[in-house]
Amino acid sequence: MTFKDKLSFVRQNMKKNRSRVFMTVLATAMGCAFLIVLASVGFGLQRSVVQQITGDGLLTEISVHGKSLDGNYYPLADKDLAGLKAVKNVKAVTHKQFIQQNIQFYWNEFEASAPAVAVDFEEEAKAGLELSAGGLPTAEHEVIAGFHFASALKGYKEKDENIMTQNNAEMIGKTIEMEASQWEGGKQLIKRFPVTVVGIAKKPTKEWIKDTNLSISGSMLQQIEEFTKTIRGIQLPQQTEQEQQGTGSEQNGSEAVQQMKDELDISKPRSYDNVNVYAKDAKNVKNISDEINSNGYTSYSIANELEQINVFFLVLKIGLIFVGTIAILIASIGIYNTMTMAVTERSQDIGIMKAIGAHPSTIKNIFLIESSYIGLQGAVVGTIVAYGISYVVNIALPFVILNFAKESSPEGLIFSYIPWSLSLLCIAISFGVAVLSGVRPARRATQVDVLKALRRDI
Repeated sequence: MTFKDKLSFVRQNMKKNRSRVFMTVLATAMGCAFLIVLASVGFGLQRSVVQQITGDGLLTEISVHGKSLDGNYYPLADKDLAGLKAVKNVKAVTHKQFIQQNIQFYWNEFEASAPAVAVDFEEEAKAGLELSAGGLPTAEHEVIAGFHFASALKGYKEKDENIMTQNNAEMIGKTIEMEASQWEGGKQLIKRFPVTVVGIAKKPTKEWIKDTNLSISGSMLQQIEEFTKTIRGIQLPQQTEQEQQGTGSEQNGSEAVQQMKDELDISKPRSYDNVNVYAKDAKNVKNISDEINSNGYTSYSIANELEQINVFFLVLKIGLIFVGTIAILIASIGIYNTMTMAVTERSQDIGIMKAIGAHPSTIKNIFLIESSYIGLQGAVVGTIVAYGISYVVNIALPFVILNFAKESSPEGLIFSYIPWSLSLLCIAISFGVAVLSGVRPARRATQVDVLKALRRDI
């Protein structure tokens, strides 16, 4: 008897008891749907948390904050950047140097006070810097404006100071003047540096972040430092006439300013802020982090945090799947009952099959096929229903939160997410439980006495 014949025989017998089989399939489908929907909450919340964490970062990014040596903490210098670039599987090492004074920007009748930061555009390109418009700078006077830089510009010729209405893309190709200042000899010196906007930074993923930075080249930073005669354009304190002459009690103030000038001399080695190391692949992040930390650096990567979060959600998902499996086990009682009744009702058929020489394993396989077929049907139907419930929940949940809690739902919230692996797992559990539920009735079918089974037909 071929498998096709067995399957045909099973389907014919199932049609004779459609109502009972339908209710059994329905119970199995409800158990599967419950398991998938329940476990999907764990998958959905994990996905939301991971997206929240990685929204403004990359899995390949490692932040290096400084170096600890002999119990002291030191900022990163040029030799440290060279050492980080030499680490195996490192793709790029980026850094930032913030100009330490209030920089004013002027464009036509608009002005803005915004942070200016010097970056290495070549390394940024290697790291995969994304822009919302334009391209990367290729000359020292070219810059990248933050996504919200345009909205920071205000009209200084208008009394009402209306905010500029032009969008970001319209700024590309426009020349902006950067104004730096310094105190010297009791006078404030001012100098403007013309720069050209060639790109607009990517919009931050979090709505509450406002990116008004202007990214400039290292060469532009050097020009500003040559004007201010201080590292990163730090502004010296304004001196009075007595302090300049160094007379009387004001001599200490003059000495303090001179000492500050010496400490901020641009000829001294510079340090870097926000140094980020980018791995060639996410799988290399841990090895790179371990090597960096072994060299005395303090670092942080999203991958370290995700590892702990994934462990927590793994335990949560296992618990939810375990609870959901109980529903399928309850449905297995129905499968067991259906198969037991099927053996009783088909005792005559079993007797005939034995009389014509059917092997016990053939009879057993027929009932196992029927039980597994019921379980498989229920799993497929339950999976389809679960996807529908998940879709509806994700759409309806924000409205429910808004109407009952009077608050908007968290940005990027995914309450229910069903990966294909969860669906396959549910189908496998349902199939396995169904087969186990049919084992005992199938064994009983092989033990039916032929004479007693045929005698009932007389």
